[in-house]
Amino acid sequence: MVKQSALLLILVVSSFAPAQGAQNNQDPGFPYTPSLDLTAMDKSVDACVDFYQYACGGWQSNNPIPPDQTSWDVYRKLYEDNLKYLRSILEQAGSLEADPDAVTRRIGDFYTACMDELTVEKRGLAPLKTGLNAISRVRSERQLAQIVGRLQLTYGSAILFRQGSTQDPDNSEQQIAELDQGGLGLPDRDYYTKDDDKSKEIQARYVQHVERVFELMGDDAGTAKRNANTIMTLETLLAKASMTRVDRRDPYKLKHKMNVAELSKLAPKFDWAVYYKELHYPSFEIVNVAPPDFFRELNVQLERVSVANWKAYLRYRVVDSASPYLSSTFAEENFNFYRKYLRGVEDLQPRWKRCVQYTDGNLGEALGQIYVRKTFGPEAEARTLDMVRRIEDAMSKRIRDLDWMSPETKQQALEKLAGIRNKIGHPEKWRDYSSVRITRDDFRGNVARASEFERRRQINKVGKPVDRGEWQMTPPTVNAYYDPQMNDINFPAGVLQPPLFDAKLDDAPNYGDTGGTIGHELTHGFDDEGSQFDARGNLKNWWTKTDREKFEARTQCVEDQYAKYVVVDDIHINSKLTLGEDVADLGGEILAYVAWKDATKDKLLTPIDGLTPDQRFFVGFAQWACTNERPEDLRVRAITDPHSPAKYRINGVVVNMPEFAEAFSCKPGQPMIKPANQICKVW
Repeated sequence: MVKQSALLLILVVSSFAPAQGAQNNQDPGFPYTPSLDLTAMDKSVDACVDFYQYACGGWQSNNPIPPDQTSWDVYRKLYEDNLKYLRSILEQAGSLEADPDAVTRRIGDFYTACMDELTVEKRGLAPLKTGLNAISRVRSERQLAQIVGRLQLTYGSAILFRQGSTQDPDNSEQQIAELDQGGLGLPDRDYYTKDDDKSKEIQARYVQHVERVFELMGDDAGTAKRNANTIMTLETLLAKASMTRVDRRDPYKLKHKMNVAELSKLAPKFDWAVYYKELHYPSFEIVNVAPPDFFRELNVQLERVSVANWKAYLRYRVVDSASPYLSSTFAEENFNFYRKYLRGVEDLQPRWKRCVQYTDGNLGEALGQIYVRKTFGPEAEARTLDMVRRIEDAMSKRIRDLDWMSPETKQQALEKLAGIRNKIGHPEKWRDYSSVRITRDDFRGNVARASEFERRRQINKVGKPVDRGEWQMTPPTVNAYYDPQMNDINFPAGVLQPPLFDAKLDDAPNYGDTGGTIGHELTHGFDDEGSQFDARGNLKNWWTKTDREKFEARTQCVEDQYAKYVVVDDIHINSKLTLGEDVADLGGEILAYVAWKDATKDKLLTPIDGLTPDQRFFVGFAQWACTNERPEDLRVRAITDPHSPAKYRINGVVVNMPEFAEAFSCKPGQPMIKPANQICKVW
């Protein structure tokens, strides 16, 4: 089934000073930011009234959102420095006169082709000619299966619906085929189904965007308008049949295994035999159809919608998905709607920034090999593993000491904890891109071939054993994740550098920040979603009925608390969507605090810079989240993001930690303190 990976932070590429033990090849002048920054604080605010403002108010005042960003935070600020560093790697790789190694040449050529803006402009829509011509030759709905398969390989796996491979939910050692919903142009199905004034405005603006894309393709105004209305009508029907993000948090609702004959009965108007033949799928017996209702509705529309309208839909999906890689008229139209209108961004990023990100997105483990050599050494890995083990020990003790969990369930939980695999820095085996043809004069072609490589790589997993060494993130990524089916936690090199983990500072802020991240990911193995998978990653209930009820009662406390928080205007947090992340934020920080206390129990800790050790722990925790956000972006995230806004990821945690109240001498009745009988206690 489709992985619902729980991510701690917004996915960005970032790195800062090289880790200890790594070769220092960075350009001089890289700014150093400590993991506890006194200038980021606003000590005029009472920490017991608004801790987030106390820890981050200075940072917010001094760091307005740049015009090319949707939001601005500690990571994104330093992300700019890292982009320059990655840019220097790529420019050097692209300009070497002597033949470098194959990996360096590949990323250098990809970046060079992307930066050749003159060639991209001259080619206009030509890079899509093959796909658009293939669409024009479709004459019947039966031919749709073949063309959809072909387009998904090079223009996006979500055209009409998603396909690929996944771990068998009942046998986590095996890969099976999968199908999932897709085919929408707006960020989420709720954009089509809501009828408030703002949603209606967005829907109208989306139709205008679609119309404009058709005009850029050469359609006259009348045809473009008709096509745009057709697309909106069709996508709305598909959206209404799509699962909500909240429902998708329940892995049992995503488990619908069937054979191909049953799939053909579910959606007989789509020629599945032709489709899978076009994609060169290995022979298989079982496919997991995550949302059967979506494919039932797709079948209805295949019967009702004319071939001409399906061709218009496919033309639009191909061009819109490829627009960021095309000439400026297409790229700017894509930016104007998706970034400027929907998220409030003022300026399109400079081309070099986009090209760095495209290289990482398409050849990430090739770029990652060079990145890791320069930034991540064995000492950093060893220190991280030590912290991970200490926090795992704290989790083990917490489980054993729980007063609400039975011995039977505790035993299963401890086995699951012991089975978690810790993956630090980078994959042990690098992905081989040697079969991907990369040239210096065909940027869109490079993207298409890299896309096809990845799609075929996923398809070819079907029927094979699971590769437990595989990563879902590239090494430069500042993020971390827990995978419930792999039962592993993954920390790319990018998330293990200052200001997230800072070897120059004391343990308190490091445990507050990175320790909390580690604890967060560990907790995901036992949250409302992860707790439904066993130690091997199989979808299997290992709880007693009574324990599950007690667990849900405790997480209900968290859900009720966060439901009261306002995101923007009158929009509240969808706490059913954010529940897993909110529970992990709380559980992770509790684990980090326990582990820190254990790691420093034999040390004499004294105040530093006017902050006690406990205060430094909590300020270190808060400052990863220092953020400014545009209202438009907050609206999008309120619908799509399983994480709460930054302020509540901090304040929502500390109100449930009496250790915080003690550290800052908070008094009963102050906002950052809860009565003892109202504190949410899960792990």
